[in-house]
Amino acid sequence: MFFVSLKRFFTENDMILWAIIVMISVYSLLLLKSVSRATNTDYFETQLIAVILGIAGAYLFTIIDYKTISNYWVLIAVFSVFFLIYTIFFGVNISGSGGVNATAWINILGRTFQPSELVKILFIITYAKHLDMLKASGKLNQILCIISLGVHALIPVILCHEQGDDGAGCVFLAIFIFMSIAAGIHLRYFAILFALLIVAFPILWKFVLSEYQILRFTSVYNLDDPGIAMNEGYQQYQGRISIGSGGIFGQGYFNGPRVETNAVTFQHSDFIFSVAGEEFGFIGCTLIIVLLFLLMLRIISIASKARDDIGRFMCIGFFGLLAFQAIFNIGMCLALLPVMGVTLPFFSAGGSSAACLYFGIGLIQNVYMRRNDHGEVKLTAPEKVKLRVDRLKEKNL
Repeated sequence: MFFVSLKRFFTENDMILWAIIVMISVYSLLLLKSVSRATNTDYFETQLIAVILGIAGAYLFTIIDYKTISNYWVLIAVFSVFFLIYTIFFGVNISGSGGVNATAWINILGRTFQPSELVKILFIITYAKHLDMLKASGKLNQILCIISLGVHALIPVILCHEQGDDGAGCVFLAIFIFMSIAAGIHLRYFAILFALLIVAFPILWKFVLSEYQILRFTSVYNLDDPGIAMNEGYQQYQGRISIGSGGIFGQGYFNGPRVETNAVTFQHSDFIFSVAGEEFGFIGCTLIIVLLFLLMLRIISIASKARDDIGRFMCIGFFGLLAFQAIFNIGMCLALLPVMGVTLPFFSAGGSSAACLYFGIGLIQNVYMRRNDHGEVKLTAPEKVKLRVDRLKEKNL
């Protein structure tokens, strides 16, 4: 069984998708090797280990039919909620300058792990199953069902807020919106949601957002003010300088003086785009955007070939995750959007993020491998009963 599944993994995967991922990972490792000279941390080694573990995890995600995995969506949801709650009470707290205070990591074998990164992938599975069940029953656009979908999405958003990681909460909302639109939920519900957010914004601004979060919103468009540039806007101001200093072709690999002196705080994670800008210039930045665009385009292509709705929803969910994080990370590096603690997918340092994104790739490969599989899949007891009833109806007709 093991060797059969391993052979299928290497022979039936989408090699174009893997080729894009390999190019992205190599580029990421090159950037992190350069960043490592500025600190005592070897980000290259950590990322390489995460990539290897991620590929192993991607293989595990392809062994069992994705539809069979989704049949255990309730257990997966319970585990996800428990994992996030456990982190709130027993996680590792990180407090930084400017009021940052997050408890979003746990210790595993001497290393920190961010549970929300894994829960993003698990949420794609559970939410895809939820949508699929409602669509199959013809209840997708009933108001009570819409509310149930909203609650499904709000649970991880609220738990991430309690952890102090609203960036992750926004990613869950993005996945929810992308998948909901793909399922065919009427646009009027999104119009209502948008209107509610506008009405609630003053309340969120005053009572929900922390002071440092408000400063991030107000500083991003005032970086020319020296007082802001040297204080709350320091990271974005320095990041913008680094990107501009690279010109068209960059200052050369391992030749970026600002990279070496760590001029941009968190350049290894949230601001890895500035490293590419300084050392590889406009060409290097464009290459990142092109690679991520090709990756997302390939995922959409696989979604169009999925054998069923649930596989298509999973692909769209992962696409939404990548699109949201890429747009907002690059936007904040270019000082077009406020800093919100969202990493650049597959590029930013972070073992949890890199490994779990590979798990997501495994899920997409699972959909691709079974695109022509129309045989029996493992059904739950209620699904078996429904199948028998449908067959009896067909016979009577």
